Amino acid sequence: MLEGREDTPGGWGEMRRGLRFVPPALLLLTLLELAVFVLVGRAVGFGAALLLVFAASLLGLVLLRREGMRAWRGFRAAAQAGQPPGAQVTDGLVGLAGALLLALPGLVSGVVGLLLLVPPLRRLAGGGVRRATERRVSSMVAGDLFGPRRVRVYPGAPQPAPTTPTTPTNTVQPPAGPQQQPGPAIEGEIVDR
Repeated sequence: MLEGREDTPGGWGEMRRGLRFVPPALLLLTLLELAVFVLVGRAVGFGAALLLVFAASLLGLVLLRREGMRAWRGFRAAAQAGQPPGAQVTDGLVGLAGALLLALPGLVSGVVGLLLLVPPLRRLAGGGVRRATERRVSSMVAGDLFGPRRVRVYPGAPQPAPTTPTTPTNTVQPPAGPQQQPGPAIEGEIVDR
């Protein structure tokens, strides 16, 4: 049933190869969290460090609910207005990821989660999610999610007109007339059919 998708870009085979890095990454993240906790605990005291982790997790749980409701309202508003919901979905996913990271017990994940909730960094991360999504799905699906893509199209270098041989030795003369200059950039949509 899914056997044919093993070697396609983004297929199951590629996903399985990527999943083999998850356990070592989780181990490294856990060791990093412990090392940072010990360093902060030595600097401010272990009681204060534990209180900081607990407060960050509590804030993350509160923000998780708020971000989830915000994402759902944005998605519904876009759907009711007949607009592509991709911008609201990516913003909501970044907000939910930030709140979830803040809710996880740990200082490093809390700082990363807090950074994802700062509006300029949130927009930057949302743009990254959008570009990654557009690369992984077809143009039609990306268009349905994010609307038509706007691109700048620059005409290439002018191509000489085809010439005909003028002598029996096949010498070619340059075309007569003015050379074409590149025109101004135009904006358009990319449509796959």
